[in-house]
Amino acid sequence: MLGYPTYSTGRVLSVNRHSNARKFSALQLFLLIVALSFALIFSCAPFAAGQQIRPPTAKGGIAELSAKGPQRRQGNLFIADDDVDIRYAGQRLRADHIEYNDETTEAFARGHVRYDYENQHLEADEAHYNVGTGRGTFLNVRGTVKIERRPNPTILVTDNPLYFEARQVERFGNDFYIIHQAWITVCDPRQPTWQFYAPRARVRLGKSMALINTNFRLFRVPLIWMPYATAPAGSKIRQSGLLVPVAGNSSSKGFVFGDEFYWAPADWMDTTLGVELLSRRGSAERAQFRLTPWEGTSLRYNYFGVIDREHQGGHEQRFAMQSLLPHNWRFVADVNELSSLTFRLAFADTFGDAINSEVRSSTFLTHNFRGFSFNLASLNDRSFITTNPQTSIALRNAPQARFGSIEQSPFARLPVYLGFDAFAGAMHRDDVLIDTPTFVARTEFAPRVTLPINFGPWLNVTTTAVFRTTYYGDSLVPGSEATTPVLSNRSISRNDGEFTVDLRLPTFQRYFARPKSPRRYKHTIEPHITYRDVTGINNFLQFIRFDSDATRTNTNEVEYGVTQRFWMKSGEDQPQELVSWRLAQKHYFDPTFGGAILNNQRNVFETFESVSPFAFALGPRNSSPIVSDFKITPGGRFDTEQLLEYDPQLRKITVIGTLVKVKPYREFFATIAHFRLQADPILQPLSNQVRLLAGYGSETRRGFNVTTGISYDITNSALQNQLVQVSYNGKCCGLALEYRRIQLGQVRTDNQFRVAFIIANIGTFGNLRHQEKIF
Repeated sequence: MLGYPTYSTGRVLSVNRHSNARKFSALQLFLLIVALSFALIFSCAPFAAGQQIRPPTAKGGIAELSAKGPQRRQGNLFIADDDVDIRYAGQRLRADHIEYNDETTEAFARGHVRYDYENQHLEADEAHYNVGTGRGTFLNVRGTVKIERRPNPTILVTDNPLYFEARQVERFGNDFYIIHQAWITVCDPRQPTWQFYAPRARVRLGKSMALINTNFRLFRVPLIWMPYATAPAGSKIRQSGLLVPVAGNSSSKGFVFGDEFYWAPADWMDTTLGVELLSRRGSAERAQFRLTPWEGTSLRYNYFGVIDREHQGGHEQRFAMQSLLPHNWRFVADVNELSSLTFRLAFADTFGDAINSEVRSSTFLTHNFRGFSFNLASLNDRSFITTNPQTSIALRNAPQARFGSIEQSPFARLPVYLGFDAFAGAMHRDDVLIDTPTFVARTEFAPRVTLPINFGPWLNVTTTAVFRTTYYGDSLVPGSEATTPVLSNRSISRNDGEFTVDLRLPTFQRYFARPKSPRRYKHTIEPHITYRDVTGINNFLQFIRFDSDATRTNTNEVEYGVTQRFWMKSGEDQPQELVSWRLAQKHYFDPTFGGAILNNQRNVFETFESVSPFAFALGPRNSSPIVSDFKITPGGRFDTEQLLEYDPQLRKITVIGTLVKVKPYREFFATIAHFRLQADPILQPLSNQVRLLAGYGSETRRGFNVTTGISYDITNSALQNQLVQVSYNGKCCGLALEYRRIQLGQVRTDNQFRVAFIIANIGTFGNLRHQEKIF
C-alpha cells in the first residue's frame, strides 16, 4: 500500500525557531532531494493491481481510491481501471474507469458508474463529480432515493424508494438534484403502473419535488398534463401550490369539477382555498385555515358555501380555538353558523351531517384556583324545526359570568362541606311564538351545604341542602290550553330550596376463579336510592324557557335502582368491566309538580331529564319509565349495548335502542344500530330506523377492501342512505370506486358516483376523498 500524507513540503521546510538550529543544514537538503526523486520515479511508474491510494482532498480529508486493475499517476491526476472505488466522507463512487484530481477533487468516471450516499443511489454511464463539494453531473442515469414516510391514515404509504430515469442529472450538494428528461415513479421500475414524465425536475431531499411541464402516465399512456406539479420528498412535508383537481358526477349537482390551492407559509400555519363548478346548480366555495402559533394554542376555521340557481344555496362556517394561558387560565371557542337547514340538507357531503338540525356555539374563558372556578361565557343554540317555511328556535346566553366552588370543609374536625354557584348574564329567545328583547337580565346565587355520614361498611348517607335565589328581567303571562303565552317586561324572582339524601347501600360481590388460572372474575350488585325534594317554585309557567334552569319545578321524588357488573382481572393487569346492567326508575309523590304540568302537552322538566333523555310526560305522573341499560364490553372483537324504556303508564316499551359492534377477524368489521321511538306522537314523532355498516380492510390497506352501509327508515319504508365503496391498493398505487345515495324527502335525492386513483406517498386523482366520513 502506498500513501501520500496530507501535509506539504513546506512543512519539511518550515523554520525551526530553536536558537541552535536557525540555519538550513546540508543533511536536510540532501534528504529533501532524495524524497523528491523517489516521488517522481514512483509517480511515473504504474501501480500494481489491487493496490489502494489515499490522495488528499482540497479540504484536507482523505479520499480512498482502490481498483482491481492498473493505477497510475500523472501530475495531480490519479488514473485507475477495473472496478475502481473512491470513498470520501460517506460517499462512494464506483466505475470501470476513474480519473481523480487530488488538487481539485474532481473525478471523471466512465462505464457502470455507481454513486451512493446515505439514502441516495445513482447508476450512470458517465459522471463528472467533485467529491469535495458534492457537485457533479451524471449521464444516462437510473437512480433511487429512499424516503422515510410516517404512517398516515388518509394516504397510501409505501416503503418503495423514489425511482427515476433521466438523460442527465445534476447534483448540487447533498440534498438537491436537477433532473433532465426524467421518468419518476415509486412502482417496480421493471413494470411501472404509473409514471411522471418531466423535461425538467427539481428534487430537494427531505422537502419536496417539483416537476415542470409534466404529464402523468398510466401504463405508459399519457392521461393528465400539468405545467407545474410538486410532491413531498420527506417524512412530513407541506408544500404550497395547487392540489390535484377534483372531477365527478352527481344526479343533483351534475358534472362537478374543482380545484384547491394550498398555502403553507410556515410550519405552524396553512390555508386551503377551493372552488367547484356544479353544472346543474352553480358553484361551491370551500376554505380552511389552521394555525398553531405556539404550544397549547390552536385555531381552525372552515367555510363551505354554494351559489345555487335553484335557490337552495347558502353557507356554513365554523371557528374553533383553544389556548392554555398563563396562571391556569384557559380559553375555548367553538362557533358555528348555518344559513339555513335547506342548504345543509341539499349540499351536505354525508347523511349524518345532512340530518343534523342543530347549530351550537360556545365560547368561554375559565380560571380554576384553590377549589374555585371563574368563567366568562357566550352560548348560542339554534334548532331548526321546519324547512318550508323555515322555522327555528334560537337561544342565546351571552354575555355570562359564573363563579363557584367545589365542596370545601371550613372545619377541621366536622364533616360539613360548603360550596356555592353564582351567575349573571343576558338571555335571548326567538321562535315562532315569542321574540324576547335582545338582552334579558338573569342572575342566580345558590349556596349549598353537604354532610356525609358513614354508618360503617354497610351504609353511607350524603345529605345536601341548596338554597337558590333567581331573578329574570322579563317574564311570560301564562295562556290557556287554547292560547299561547304572552311576553311581558315585568321582572320575576324565584326563591327555592332543595334537599337531597343519597343512600349508598352496601355492594354485594362475589369472586370466581379457576385453579391455576391467572384470570379472576368478580360479580357486583350495587343498589342506590336518592331522595330529592324541591319546593318554592310556584310561578313556573311565568319563566321564559331559556335553558334547563328555567325548567326547574317543585318535586318530591325518590330514585331507586340497581347496577350489576361483571369484572375480569388477568394477572397484574387492571380490572376490565365485561358486563354491566343498570335498572333505574323514579317515583313522584307530587304528580303535578307543584301545578307545573299541563295535560295533553309535551312537558319537559329538569327532573325528567335526569332519568331519560326522551320526553314522556303528557300529564300528571306518579312514576317515570323503567330504564334498562345493558352493556357487554369485553373489547376487541365484540361490543354491544341495549337500551330499553318501559312506561308503566302506557304499559308498553317506548324506547328501543340497540348497538352491536363486531370484529371477528383482524380486517373485518361490522356495526349495526337500531333505534325505535313508539310513545305518543305528541311527545316526539314515531321513529323506527336501522343502520348497518360493514366492511373488510381500510382505505389505505394493501389488497382488496370493501365497505358498505345503509340507513333505512322502517316507519316510512324509505332507504335514506346507501353506500358501497370498493378499492384495491397495490404497493405503489390503488383504485377506489364508490356509489352513494342520499334521499331526504323532497329536498334532495342524490346519486353520487365517485372514483379515485391513489398514488402512494402523494395523494389521489379523483373526487373520492379519503378523509370523508361514511355517515
